[in-house]
Amino acid sequence: MADSLPLSAAWRIARRDLNARFRGLRLLLVCLFLGTGALAAIGTLTGAIERELADRGQVLLGGDLEVEVWQRDLLPEEKTALAEYGRISGGTRLQAMASAGGNAAPVELKAVDEAWPLYGRLTLEGGRTAGAPAPGEAWLAQGALDRLGIAVGDRFRVGTVELVAAGVIADEPDRLSEGFQLGPTVIVAEDLPRAAGLLAPGAMYQSKYRVAFSPDRDPEAVEEALEARFPEAGFDFRTRDRASPGADRFVGRMGEFLTLVGLAALVIAGIGIGGGVTSYLDARRASIATLKVLGATSRDIARIYALQVGAAAVVGSGLGLLAGLLVTPLLSAALQDLLPVRGGFVLAPGALLLAAGYGLLVALVFAAPPLLRARRFPAMALMRARVAPLAHDTAALRWVAAGLAGIVALVLLTSRDPLLAAMFLAGAAATLGALALLGRAIARLAARLPRPASPLLRNAIANLHRPGSSTGALVTALGFGLSAFVLLAGIQTAIGGNIDRRVPQQAPDYFVLDIPRDRAAQFETLVESEHPGAAIRMVPALRGSVLAYGPRDSMIRVADLEEIPDGAWGLRGERGLTYADRVPPGNTLVEGEWWGPMWAGEPLVSVDEELAEAAGIAVGDYITVGVLGVERTARVANLRRIDWESMGFNYVFVFSPNVLQDAPHNLAATIELPPGAPAAALLQRLVRAFPSSSVIEVGQVLSQARTILGQVGIATFAAASVAVLAGLAVLIGAIAAARAARTYDTVILRVLGASRRQVLAMQLVEYGLLALALAIVAFALGSALAWLVVTRLFEFDWLPDWGAMLAVLGAGVVVVIAFALAGSLPLLRAKPARALRAL
Repeated sequence: MADSLPLSAAWRIARRDLNARFRGLRLLLVCLFLGTGALAAIGTLTGAIERELADRGQVLLGGDLEVEVWQRDLLPEEKTALAEYGRISGGTRLQAMASAGGNAAPVELKAVDEAWPLYGRLTLEGGRTAGAPAPGEAWLAQGALDRLGIAVGDRFRVGTVELVAAGVIADEPDRLSEGFQLGPTVIVAEDLPRAAGLLAPGAMYQSKYRVAFSPDRDPEAVEEALEARFPEAGFDFRTRDRASPGADRFVGRMGEFLTLVGLAALVIAGIGIGGGVTSYLDARRASIATLKVLGATSRDIARIYALQVGAAAVVGSGLGLLAGLLVTPLLSAALQDLLPVRGGFVLAPGALLLAAGYGLLVALVFAAPPLLRARRFPAMALMRARVAPLAHDTAALRWVAAGLAGIVALVLLTSRDPLLAAMFLAGAAATLGALALLGRAIARLAARLPRPASPLLRNAIANLHRPGSSTGALVTALGFGLSAFVLLAGIQTAIGGNIDRRVPQQAPDYFVLDIPRDRAAQFETLVESEHPGAAIRMVPALRGSVLAYGPRDSMIRVADLEEIPDGAWGLRGERGLTYADRVPPGNTLVEGEWWGPMWAGEPLVSVDEELAEAAGIAVGDYITVGVLGVERTARVANLRRIDWESMGFNYVFVFSPNVLQDAPHNLAATIELPPGAPAAALLQRLVRAFPSSSVIEVGQVLSQARTILGQVGIATFAAASVAVLAGLAVLIGAIAAARAARTYDTVILRVLGASRRQVLAMQLVEYGLLALALAIVAFALGSALAWLVVTRLFEFDWLPDWGAMLAVLGAGVVVVIAFALAGSLPLLRAKPARALRAL
């Protein structure tokens, strides 16, 4: 056996044979560029956001620990306990109405003390930093000034107190931790809410206290100590490591989804890599045979062409990493108002290394089979490869298995949700397997069909099953490409359905909070006098937390749970509570019986069936809630199914009146105006007559929700577009891999008298038959994937526009056929004499 070439000599030959512009390997470059670039951008952006959340947790939260309680201030002993750990800052948060002249607007009132903010600084327009405003003054978000029609220095009213707009908020350090807001922020001094009559017994407000202590103290340990010391206080805690759970959850889920989409794009592109390398080696067939005739060993062949493919893979991955870095500032700028991410370039070495690792592993997995297939054949077999295709090399399976194992290990080790990642990998493998089996089935079916009389149709069908046909690769390419189109349409239309089709049709015009119970009749009279026929629904509104649940003799204390069960979100923190004589509108009893009007028997409660199932609560069990520091226990009398899409008052816990009626509380109301009724006059009258109540315009809330959902839609659109591009790259790869054999076939047909038009028509029939056969499979596959993303990952309702999805699928069929025909045009330019001399 001849000695193998040294690695330096193999690289010299590879470099001389490698075109400076990577001609023949451009598809590999494009595929790796798409997949690696997507993963680099996604990983860099999510890593930057998560690092920002971790590094600036104290500033985002406003402390090392936050203690929150509803409808009361902390007791003196509770404040003393907090002060033992460090500096404290307290205040209240509530919805309120601000008015100026003839304008009124719902605002988020934020009352802070002199110590606020413990970390960071409030920045006003003009660059001035500030803390709490002086008594009689307020800092306002620009939106509040716009709604009220005032400027800095003008006066406006909140409740019964008149204030001066002393500055415009430019940067509020702890804004993200405050959560979703139902109006622009107005920051006032600590005593303003009470002076304005907004903190009467039963009013809906939150008391928030932040604590700043030494860095070596563990916030989780402090939280546990406070819970043990005040087990019935109803505290909600947040630490600097969990400054914004909502943002953490959103970033985590979005990052997981986008990473999986990037991986899907890379895996799909990997199939294109295999096709591109196959086409490249087929074009180098004569060079490989010549090297073997001159004494090169199979190992030399593998080294030379593996070095060429490796060089192309490194360049493609490098360009993808560079593109990911360059696009990250654009993404950061687009998300700055929603998430804590700074503009400019962000360097995340871990994310870049991970993206490069994925790219190179995918290149190894899909390039190994064609490389190893060519190396073991003698020169004469390579010379005859066009008419006698090379057989598969079983040795390639070991390389493929090793590469796949590396990809699987990398995915599972770096994923935030290994179970979800494992399900994705299993789904991808099942999809590839199903498409491979479908390709074989189509080839066998084509072989068994009767021969049509039309020569064009007969040759098109024969191309599907002849030796060396590319049916399997084309089925995979078309299947993934069309499925990506359906996936994109399904996600977009389902998100659009959530925005446009359900909520606006069923939502009331106004929510009104903190209506005094003794003025309910006056409230109804005022609304009806302004808008006769308006629909008003009023309910008691309280806040409380579930302390324990289960059978009477073995109740489970929520504080003792290591983790809240999935879906049992109603057990976490304080919840809205109410009581009623009748089943609430939009609710349906599914088990048990409702208590009658004026119930005076055993205290009872009705529970949402989904929460009951998640927590293991059954009819006959007991639930203990803490309301303003008082424990109240009731037996579960029935379970209800709630129509959450009604946008009305939906409570997971509805009690019999004798459980909560004696607790201090106010009423909440919804108002539905007659169609086309003007609302401005009613808003002004409500503000004047009920200054301590808060009126929320539902249109504003829906607009914010629409904006957020729209941004989610844009993110998914961009991610799915990468998958579409990868699917098209696979199609191009499949066509490129088959081009050599197709050139030979085309030349023979041309010699036998076929015109260019006939050859092109034959290609159109072949690709058209495949695309139509795969459209049904792609529709089912793409719809299923879109359903999983929308319902399981984003937790939205599945509201797709089936007509639009079918239209997109039809457009996708046209696009992929157009790409297929465009890739076939070089075949028509082949010169028969030159091609035959090359055989």
